Amino acid sequence: MTSAARSGRAAATLREAARAHERAAQDVSGLTRAAEAMVTALGQGRKILVFGNGGSAADAQHFVAELVGRYQVERRAWPAIALSTDTSILTALGNDYGFDRVFARQVEAHGAAGDIALGITTSGNSPNVLRGLETANQRGLVTIALTGRGGEAGRLARIHLAVEDDRTPRIQEVHITMLHILCEWVEDELNG
Repeated sequence: MTSAARSGRAAATLREAARAHERAAQDVSGLTRAAEAMVTALGQGRKILVFGNGGSAADAQHFVAELVGRYQVERRAWPAIALSTDTSILTALGNDYGFDRVFARQVEAHGAAGDIALGITTSGNSPNVLRGLETANQRGLVTIALTGRGGEAGRLARIHLAVEDDRTPRIQEVHITMLHILCEWVEDELNG
């Protein structure tokens, strides 16, 4: 591939990402509801459980790091757990209960009514994310699904943040922007 072709391809990808963000900007009501739920939960001393697979697991860890550490301002640490990070738990649960239950079982262990369960799945159909959201609903957690265009997760969650795209990279790029927006709004609200 020539340098000019690589440059053209890069520019096209950046334009695609910008269009995906523009579509997401058309309706931010879900983001507003998710931020309000998180502010309420954290303000009441509740915690946020976040889970997903692959790139979504990485996004879950990134989001939790921003909550426990800081996003843009110095403040107290907030209780948040990425359920995809403990290999001993994941492998034990996968072995003993099946991979579909690795998040559900952790929601049982760590989740309580009033906490937040944020499931991230670009397809909206990851079986272990669906089971995690189902368990969270049964236990009275506020459920949020961050998905691509379709899938069952949006129907299971109380709050659904959908990226209207079918391409995983574009969905993930908008997901991380949405997670940053949530961090910013929560910091603003809880720090005056």
